Order: sequence, then structure tokens, then C-alpha cells
Amino acid sequence: MNERARGMIEMVAAMMICGTIGWLVVVSGRPVTQVVLWRCVFGALVLLPICATKGYLRSGRMSWRQFAIAVAGGAALVANWLLLFSAYSKSSISIATTVYNTQPFMLVGLGALFLGERLTLAKLGWLSLSFCGMLLIVRTQSEPGAAQSNYLWGIALSLGAAFFYALVALFAKQLKGVPPHLIALVHVIVGVVVLSPLVLQGGWPAGALTWSTLATLGVIHTGLMYILLYGAIQRLPTHLTGALSFIYPIVAIVVDNVAFGHRLHLLQVIGAALILLAAAGMTLGWSLRRKAHEEKAIV
Repeated sequence: MNERARGMIEMVAAMMICGTIGWLVVVSGRPVTQVVLWRCVFGALVLLPICATKGYLRSGRMSWRQFAIAVAGGAALVANWLLLFSAYSKSSISIATTVYNTQPFMLVGLGALFLGERLTLAKLGWLSLSFCGMLLIVRTQSEPGAAQSNYLWGIALSLGAAFFYALVALFAKQLKGVPPHLIALVHVIVGVVVLSPLVLQGGWPAGALTWSTLATLGVIHTGLMYILLYGAIQRLPTHLTGALSFIYPIVAIVVDNVAFGHRLHLLQVIGAALILLAAAGMTLGWSLRRKAHEEKAIV
């Protein structure tokens, strides 16, 4: 098997694993703080021996500045998980995951503000398309009362999660040369340190189903998923990695339908399609003109 084929298999597997995260979070029946803590604990148990075997734990692999940036990224990632997992129970896994895929636009905005990256007409066009999709999703549930409030709150939580994931990516841009498995290990250790004092005071999970769900989230959906994802990124060109990443929201929508019977309304389907199309255009660098180099930077 050549490197490209292996990378595609790894990327598809990683995205399919990602697509079932929401199902496991809901099935666990635990508070999101507890779910995130144990995801970090079990993820660390997988990543720690891998980093040790590869020699990533030796002195000098990461400077103190890089370590501080990685810790900041870990804090942002923990916030990302807390917000996204909280959104599942309010707006459904399908809607939360779709809205969460506005993260490329958050990253573009942060890049323009802090890294001096160009904001082009094409990027603004994709952002406008995504915004139209968001409006369709927001306006779909128009019933007054608690249901509508929860729905809108779930969308807000998903947008917050997307923002914090964009921060994670922004921090990661400053860590070139640092092994990605080591970055992931720092991230989950930050989660353990931050959440342990808060969560463990509330008692330990009970029952085989709960523990198996939490262990799966940590071992499969964190440790194994990171290994597959980083392996794919190393073997595939950026455009192919970006294209295959959209397997994640599609799987999440299918799983939500099969497991919980959540079906999107017509306007939600259209809105979700617009958001995912816009995110694909942004991620893959599609131009609204014939030639991307004809774009003029406006910022």
C-alpha cells in the first residue's frame, strides 16, 4: 500500500471516529465536565507511552515558550470540548456539529487580526454564504418558550466551541517543529490538571456502561484518533486532507438520525449544506473567480 492510500484510509477512519463522539457523550449520561476530564485522562494514558517510545519526552524537544503556547492551546481545547459537548443536548448533535464547522471562518478572522493574513473577496464570499446558512438554521425553530431558548443557546455554544478551536489552531501555528503527538499530550494533561479539582469532588462515575463509554472517548476518540489524524496529515496533500475532513459532520448527522431519531427540517438541511459548502470552499481555497490569483486583498 502506497503512502497516499494509507493516508486516505487513516483520514477517513479518523473522521468517522470523530463523527461518533456526540453519540458517546450523550450515551454516557455524565456531566460534560466529567466527560471531558476522563477523555483527557484516558487520552493521556494512550499518548504518554507513545511519546516516550518516540523519544518526544527528552529534554530540549520543546522550549519553555513553546510549552507555554501548547498549554494555552490545551486550555482552549478544553473550553472547546466543554462548549461543544454542552451544545449536543440543546440543539442536537447534527445542528451543533454543523454550526461547529464555521471554525475555518473563525480562524481566518483571527489570522487577519493577529497574523496579518490576507482577507480576500473570495473568503468574504464564503463567509457570507455561511452566514446565510446560519440564518436559516437559527430561524427554523420559531416556537417560543424553553425549547426555542435551548435551541438558540445550543447554537451559541457551538459557535463558542468553533472560536476556541480556531484559537487552538492559531496556537498550533506557532509550534512548527514540535511533534504533534507531544502537543496533543500537553493538551490532554492540561485538561486533567484543570478539571480534576472541580470534577472529582462531585464523585466518580459508576457502572460498566459509563466507564466503557468514557474509556472509549479517551482511548479511541482521542488517543487513536490523534494518531490516525496526524499520520494522514503527514502523508496527504493539504487539499485532500481538507476534503476528507467533511466526512466528520456527515457521519455525525447520520449517527444522530439513527441513534436518536433527530431529523433536520428542510431549512436546516439547506442551512447545513450552505455552511458545509462554504467551509469546504474556505478550507480548500476555492475561488469565486476563475483564477484565485486574480483576487485582490481587501485587508
